[in-house]
Amino acid sequence: MAIRALLLLVSAVVTGTASSAFAAGTGPTQQVQATVNGILAILRDKQLDWYSKQISIESIIDRQFDFQTIAQSVLATNWQKATPEERKRFVEFFSQYLQHTYTDKMKQYSNESVRYGAEKVSGERATVDTYIVTEKVDIPVTYKLRLSEGKWSAYDVVIEGVSLVRNYRDTYSVIVKSEGIGGLLQNLESSIEEYKQQRDTGPGR
Repeated sequence: MAIRALLLLVSAVVTGTASSAFAAGTGPTQQVQATVNGILAILRDKQLDWYSKQISIESIIDRQFDFQTIAQSVLATNWQKATPEERKRFVEFFSQYLQHTYTDKMKQYSNESVRYGAEKVSGERATVDTYIVTEKVDIPVTYKLRLSEGKWSAYDVVIEGVSLVRNYRDTYSVIVKSEGIGGLLQNLESSIEEYKQQRDTGPGR
């Protein structure tokens, strides 16, 4: 569904673009707004083919997402059990997997809009409430951010009450329990390679 694609879009690209709008001192809501607007501009640009849009969006996500923190939260207690090399590979694979998964879902975007709600800031932590506006209902999406080196970065996104971190944590803990960290890494790597093959041989190539 198109609305699900937009939810994935917003949850994936919360933390910034190369625009000057993300200069130090930008508040959490302003940063979210500028990011979402930047991604929507790419999606609406009729001069770009889909491959070009994917590459542009993936680049934004790669530069701005706090994958180290999110990856550690997703693995939870399994992070301590993993070797330094396994941790490094998981951060690398998980970041790529998120980029590819959410960018691919954006194909279904069909001009839904975003409304902004309350912002709460407590020291170096903040939440920003947003709503995906459709013809029938507004879908709540809350961003959880932290301030690091002058930039607000997302460490979790809650969509209709469902935490992105908790969702992946539950899924991956089952895999680790049955296949170990190595099995999880193999699954992620296979998914990434499959996506790249589809992207690099699809429309626009």
